[in-house]
Amino acid sequence: MPPKRQPKTDIVVKIMNLFEIIGPVMTGPSSSHTAGAVRIGNAALNLFGKKPEEAVIKLYNSFSKTGKGHGTDKALIAGLLGFAPDDVRIINASREAENAGLKISVEFMGNNPDYHANTAEIILYHGSEKMVVLGKSIGGGRIVITQVDGYETKYTGEYHGLMTIHDDVPGVVSVVTGCLAQMGVNIAFMRMYRKRKGSKVMMIIDTDNPIPPAVKDILSNNRHIYKTVILPRNEDEE
Repeated sequence: MPPKRQPKTDIVVKIMNLFEIIGPVMTGPSSSHTAGAVRIGNAALNLFGKKPEEAVIKLYNSFSKTGKGHGTDKALIAGLLGFAPDDVRIINASREAENAGLKISVEFMGNNPDYHANTAEIILYHGSEKMVVLGKSIGGGRIVITQVDGYETKYTGEYHGLMTIHDDVPGVVSVVTGCLAQMGVNIAFMRMYRKRKGSKVMMIIDTDNPIPPAVKDILSNNRHIYKTVILPRNEDEE
């Protein structure tokens, strides 16, 4: 009797599990504590939309307990400098930040039961501008940004994207999506976050293709849109 053919679904699952075991290409001992931390730093930098002059990094739970030994602090700094998870400069990230004129302070906050095991809070400053980003590393180099300036979010960086802060009024969303359509950009996902009815809205749009710089110029001229940031995709996402 011939051997039973293995279902295709089982093959797919095994391939996915193998990828999770191998993990991302990276510098450092841990996909969660180093590669994931770099990505959190990358995401915070991208959402801020400019090079910060100062950053305060707060580590919680497992990040706080073992992050020093795993280089989590260095990885987060490297992410804020725009380095990739496999960049050999990660080990010297503190010196690289000093050379770049980025003032860094790192605080190990201990346990917080409200947060994921691998959580970092990053506070960025540039002149009078400030942004607070909360992110978690969920394994295999994957991350989720769960808060941006008090807005509850689910940003992963796995797609090209666009972030806007705008008034909670009719027509703004259609202006943004219409602009993307005119530029030939296909929307994969779109999420809107607000703290209450009538407050300013944070919208994050994931797209299948890169967003042309002209989109930012066009949307910045709209009186209801206060901030527009083009978000790059994680380098090794396909």
